[in-house]
Amino acid sequence: MESPPASVPFLLLFRNSGPETHLHLSPEQRQQLLARWNAWYDDLAATGRAVEGQPLELATRVVSGAGGTRVVDGPFAEAKEAVGGYVKLRVGGLDEATAIAQRHPGLAYGLIIEVRQLAESCHLGVTAGRRP
Repeated sequence: MESPPASVPFLLLFRNSGPETHLHLSPEQRQQLLARWNAWYDDLAATGRAVEGQPLELATRVVSGAGGTRVVDGPFAEAKEAVGGYVKLRVGGLDEATAIAQRHPGLAYGLIIEVRQLAESCHLGVTAGRRP
């Protein structure tokens, strides 16, 4: 069995993963892709690398505050720019997180994966999980 992964947290953010991306696939091809996607995630979870993951609903709302609070319903971005889901990883570093993303079966169908390390604090110095 593999040794437990290091505890550097990363997010894989999935873009271009909406239903329009897969319209050209037959129902059987969609089912096969779903099975490969689930196997990819299940392997990561079994080895302790995937902490959690979930798709996001298409409906969205943006709250902005510059010049007064404003709330606008979406979706807004082009489909390939919108975040459609995520997987939180605990791995040894950026190279390992990138290698995991490169093995995702959805890449062959236009999926875009952004690999981001979770920061200990924001640029204002607020530590993750704590209030100022």
